[in-house]
Amino acid sequence: MRNHTLFLLCVFLLISQATLQKAATEPPKTQIVLLGTGTPNADPDRSGPAVAIVIGGTSYIVDAGPGVVRRAAAAAQKTKMNALAASNLRFVFLTHLHSDHTLGYPDLIFSPVVLDRKDPLEAFGPKGLQEMTDHLLAAWKKDLDVRIHGPEHGHASGYQVHVHEIKPGVVYRDGNVTVKAFLVKHSSWDQAFGYRFEARDRTVVISGDTVPMPSVAEACSGCDVLIHKVYCQRGFEKRDAERRKYHSTAHSSSLEVAQIARQARPKLLVLYHQLFFGCSEAELFEEVRKAYSGKVVSGRDLDVF
Repeated sequence: MRNHTLFLLCVFLLISQATLQKAATEPPKTQIVLLGTGTPNADPDRSGPAVAIVIGGTSYIVDAGPGVVRRAAAAAQKTKMNALAASNLRFVFLTHLHSDHTLGYPDLIFSPVVLDRKDPLEAFGPKGLQEMTDHLLAAWKKDLDVRIHGPEHGHASGYQVHVHEIKPGVVYRDGNVTVKAFLVKHSSWDQAFGYRFEARDRTVVISGDTVPMPSVAEACSGCDVLIHKVYCQRGFEKRDAERRKYHSTAHSSSLEVAQIARQARPKLLVLYHQLFFGCSEAELFEEVRKAYSGKVVSGRDLDVF
């Protein structure tokens, strides 16, 4: 009996060890895909700002910079994540309504339906999003009429957009994730938001465009991943006074992001929406690295975390 008990105990320990090893090597179920890390600058290697949080076969996109649908298609091909196929793009969360964050919004409304999306687009964002959406649908009214009532017989339901003009707090919840919005400050915009995505295995916080704000560190507070915009301090100091004045009211420098990260304590800091101002990517990264000892990476388009 004693030998039998010892045998069962050994089997149990081996199974437990194997389970732990498997859990340690398996990637997290919540995946982050940087669809675009660029700015209004016409950098061919960096598309407009957009981040996809992929959970349980569903993609939740934050911001819609230029080329977002094609970037999602490239990511789907690279990662084999069907959630990023055009027909499955159903959720977008906009941090604010600056053009570089929304030029891909009509792309998200119209292109996926041509590629067989049947469900409406659920769009979350600040005040003014409904007005923007109404104007976009009106601008493409002729296109909608031809595609729906012409020989294509397009899916009318897919062209619907359910707009949710949000306030701070929980803005969306389903079986995969709870999404919370928090206010940030971006120049003279009346509303700008960051987002916190709480999944079962990971918590991800995205700053959006902002000056240093306590709300970012509070939203993260030891989160798994903090994705934060950044500009190069050395390059900033060489710009003219008027541009320095604007950027100091709208964005966060490398040194400021490092300070935020020290307060937020993320397991991983991802730099995106980088303003280089003549610096190299390595120089910008080094500025952050010198002031922050935690794990940090410089994000590039189609990076997966």
